[in-house]
Amino acid sequence: MNMKLSKAMHVGSVIVGFIGVVWFLIAVFGSPESAFGITKMDALACAAILILIAIWTQIGTIHHMMLERRGEII
Repeated sequence: MNMKLSKAMHVGSVIVGFIGVVWFLIAVFGSPESAFGITKMDALACAAILILIAIWTQIGTIHHMMLERRGEII
């Protein structure tokens, strides 16, 4: 199957964002044992970083799609 790079970037950002949200929910509502041996603050920081990575990847995907539309990137 031939997939455009922008579609792969979109799928990647959705997966990373989903993992970030799940990690956030585990950190907030889970017990201390559910955080794999790290503190709650570390788990929240990891969740925030994952969500930020997903946001910036989505912004990059939008930019890449705009360039694809104008024919500047194949």
